[in-house]
Amino acid sequence: MTRVLLVDDQPLVRAALEMVITETADVEVVGEAGTGAEAVRLAGELLPDVVVMDLRMPGMDGIEATRLITGGGGPTRVVVLTTFDDDDHVYAALRAGASGFLVKDMALDDILAAVRVVAAGDALIAPSVTRRLISAFADQRPAPGPVAAPAPAPAPSPAAAPAARRLGAITDREREILTLVGRGLSNTEIAAELVLSIATVKTYMTRLLAKLDARDRVHLVILAYEAGLVAVPG
Repeated sequence: MTRVLLVDDQPLVRAALEMVITETADVEVVGEAGTGAEAVRLAGELLPDVVVMDLRMPGMDGIEATRLITGGGGPTRVVVLTTFDDDDHVYAALRAGASGFLVKDMALDDILAAVRVVAAGDALIAPSVTRRLISAFADQRPAPGPVAAPAPAPAPSPAAAPAARRLGAITDREREILTLVGRGLSNTEIAAELVLSIATVKTYMTRLLAKLDARDRVHLVILAYEAGLVAVPG
């Protein structure tokens, strides 16, 4: 049973989510909060598996609440659910430790599916913001210098050297899969691209997370860009 804490300053939003969740057999709502401070308190008391977190709330916002909840070292994971999907909010939420970023215009069943994905230890980002997120992380890399001839992928910059060294422990196939993760492909798309079963791709993903000491799929995307495995968009 996945235990969920709902955090939103709008009671109607919480009621809609709770109505959908109560109809499922494997997810239950263990608490509700209307402010960030209340969310932090309840997360510490109830120890939910997943917190569904709004961003804009009176007093402490969802970004700070997410940072405090995920920074405590506990098992609770946070999914941000908001109407604001601009780049600053996406980047700030993931930097604060969120494992998912969803927008409120998604179908309720899709939001529920995302809760299950995050509870299982993976990460999930709304399709409408995935491409902008990848570009935002890529923008953190130093601009490349002059290149004499085209190359299949940019060489890691000095700032990316630590990430490149971390990749020394992975196999060529794992590097190939990490590159596809960095391009934003799902497990199903990776399986089709490399003619592998989805179960095999999931096994490789588990190995990558362990070898690279990555928190989740989002962290793998960051490492792929920092190591220069994926070209900077645009």
